[in-house]
Amino acid sequence: MITPIQTLRFRDLGVVDYQDTWNAMKDFTVHRGKEAEDECWLLQHKPVFTLGQAGREEHVLDAHDIPLVKTDRGGQVTYHGPGQIVAYLLLDIRRRGMGIRHLVDIIENSLIALLAGYGIVADTRQGAPGVYVGDAKIAALGLRIKNGRSYHGLSLNVDIDLAPFSWINPCGYAGLQTTQMRDLLDEAPADLLPRVQQDLQRALAESLL
Repeated sequence: MITPIQTLRFRDLGVVDYQDTWNAMKDFTVHRGKEAEDECWLLQHKPVFTLGQAGREEHVLDAHDIPLVKTDRGGQVTYHGPGQIVAYLLLDIRRRGMGIRHLVDIIENSLIALLAGYGIVADTRQGAPGVYVGDAKIAALGLRIKNGRSYHGLSLNVDIDLAPFSWINPCGYAGLQTTQMRDLLDEAPADLLPRVQQDLQRALAESLL
């Protein structure tokens, strides 16, 4: 019999509102039982800027009427919108015997492996969580740990309007360039977004199961 520690339930939520999803994550994390399965929520957000716990509003240069939500994840400011795949990892890391650094490594390595499958060479940067292609950031991550349980997670730019990233200092870095998978592929398939979401689910499952 598979025990809860060895399971990870994936949920495809579609395109959803940030605030409602954040509230649902917090509620799940606070009220989950000791034997509750870990979950990974895969989704896209309606356009929103989010500001992490260490975030400073001056890094939002011009919001252009896009909502700004002050949230409880780590990190600075980022943008979410359709065409960007978000994975929220609702894990009991204490039960898994996993530290925060290990979880960050799993996320980053899963993203690097996924991108390699598309012929995209990516890596990480010391002291700047996330995944980069050359000097441009393609994936961001921000987590919250509460009572040994994680929520929030990662965002991967697949086929998104990158303009809003120029209206902020992404992750608190002035002039940081962002990129997306579609711009890095010689010929992007018509079903790129659902295909990448499937591949991300597979990569995370291989690392966490």
